[in-house]
Parts: sequence; structure tokens; C-alpha cells
Amino acid sequence: MSRYFSGRIGQALLVLWAAFTLSFVLLQALPGDAILIKFQDPSMGLSPAQIEEMRAAYGADLPLWQQYLHTLGSFLHGDFGFSIQAGVPVTELLVSNFPPTLRLAVLGFLLAVALAVFIAFASNLLALHWLKSALLGLPALFISVPTFWLGIALIQVFSFRLGWIPVINPGEWLGLILPVVTLAVPISAPLAQILIRSIDKVQTQPFVSVARAKGASRSRVLWRHVARNAMLPALTIAGLLFGELIAGALVTETVFGLNGIGQLTQQAVNNQDLAVLQAIVVISATAYVVINLLVDLVYPLLDPRLKPSVGVTS
Repeated sequence: MSRYFSGRIGQALLVLWAAFTLSFVLLQALPGDAILIKFQDPSMGLSPAQIEEMRAAYGADLPLWQQYLHTLGSFLHGDFGFSIQAGVPVTELLVSNFPPTLRLAVLGFLLAVALAVFIAFASNLLALHWLKSALLGLPALFISVPTFWLGIALIQVFSFRLGWIPVINPGEWLGLILPVVTLAVPISAPLAQILIRSIDKVQTQPFVSVARAKGASRSRVLWRHVARNAMLPALTIAGLLFGELIAGALVTETVFGLNGIGQLTQQAVNNQDLAVLQAIVVISATAYVVINLLVDLVYPLLDPRLKPSVGVTS
């Protein structure tokens, strides 16, 4: 087991290094210069020599390989650099903007799981064929709806048409309802599809036939015998979907004007604030890798059949 854990952790570290390196190269290839964007403003009255001094202060005059090594070393020590536009350490921006995004992501993920479980299990319990067909068609509909379009449509219906949720100052929790729904609906679709397929596959297993032969009801068989085995593939896809969840949260925050990593990313892109963008990419990649690492480590514990494949003895 220790060898398995070490291998998975090593792969996670390699992915993080690759994400950092690729993001550094791509961000450096962007046209423009954040320092020039800010300090060449005529209203600041800086001379070319003073602007060059500012570039030297930020290390922008160093060769790219030296900037890469310096940035990598700083990241390893928890130093994400300095925001040129905001004039404060990037860490301060992340600390103030990350909690709202995390709250939105967690609530959206929980709602997505609830929607997926409802669709998958209700479609197997309902006797009405037309209603079952409608439920089975929902994942395909959900996955085809763009996040930004869904957010705008929800605002139009529930805020402007029905007036249930005000657009201006809706309150901390009331204002989260539409963003959470916007984030959860596309994420719930692949989860529901995996659950439906897993349930259909597990129901063909011999132990399910034995349970039915003993007189167990359909709902009891589904919840007691099928659910646990059908949930395991969904657990894997849930970890893989976390990256999409982060991306959806950024779009959702922009649509609804919420403070968080989404707004911070938009401002950093507009101002070409590379230090902030680099930190956001690495933090997002870290969250994605950690979630998937936890799923990989927990999966053999939930399914004993995988233990021999990772060198675990009984």
C-alpha cells in the first residue's frame, strides 16, 4: 500500500510541475506587458528610465529561464509574487477572493450530486414509462446547456420575470441560489449518466437476482444492494469533474457579478497581471490534483477487489 501511495503522490507532484511550467510558458508568450500597461500611463508622469527601474524591481528584465527558476522557487516556499495592478502580494488577493469561490463550488457540487442521484434512482423506481423517459433525457439536455447561457436565462426568469430573487443586494444566501443552480446543472449530467449505466450494469449481477428471489422489494434491492456498487464509478468521475467545476465557477461568478476567483481572473486577464494568473492556474491545478489523489487513495478502500492490484494483502 505504501508503494501505491508513493506512486500516486509522485504522479500528482509531476502533474503540478507540468501545470506550472506550461502556464508559465503560455503566460510569458502573451503579447503586452503589465508593467508598461500600468506605468506608461501619462498621468503617472514616469520617465522611461523610471519605468525600466520598475521592470528591474519586478524582475521583468531577467532572462526567462531565471524568471522561471525564481518563480518556481517562490511558489515552493508559498510566495506567489506581487500583483502589479493591485499593488499588494498575490497571497492577499487569493485569501480574500478564494473563500467565496470555494463556497460556491462546494454548494454547486453538493447540488449536482443530489440532482444526479435523484435522476438515476428515480428513473429506476418510477413505473410510468413517459416520466422515466423524460428523466433519462435530462442529462443529455443538462450537458448541452452552456453555463453562461443558463445563468442569464435563470436571471431573466427568476429575477426579471417572476421577481423572486432581486438582482441588486439579494442577500448573502439568497444571492447564491441561482449561481449554485447554474453551476450544478451541467456538472450533474455526466454524474447522472454514469450512475444510470452503473445501476443497469449492477442490476444484472447474480447477487441482485438472489436478493429479488428472496422477496426483497424493488426499492430495497436498489438502495441496499445496488447503490453501493453503482456509486463507485461515479466517485471516480466526480473527481475528474472537479476541474470543470472550477472552470464553471469562474464563468458563473462573472455572469452574476460575484466576488471571487472568477472576478479576480477577469481583472488579471484584462490587466495582464501574470503573477495573479500564474497563482490562479497553480491553485486550480492543485485543487484538481488533490481531489483526484484522494479519490485514487480512497477507491481501493471502498472496493476490496482492487486491493490485490495495488499490492495490498488481506
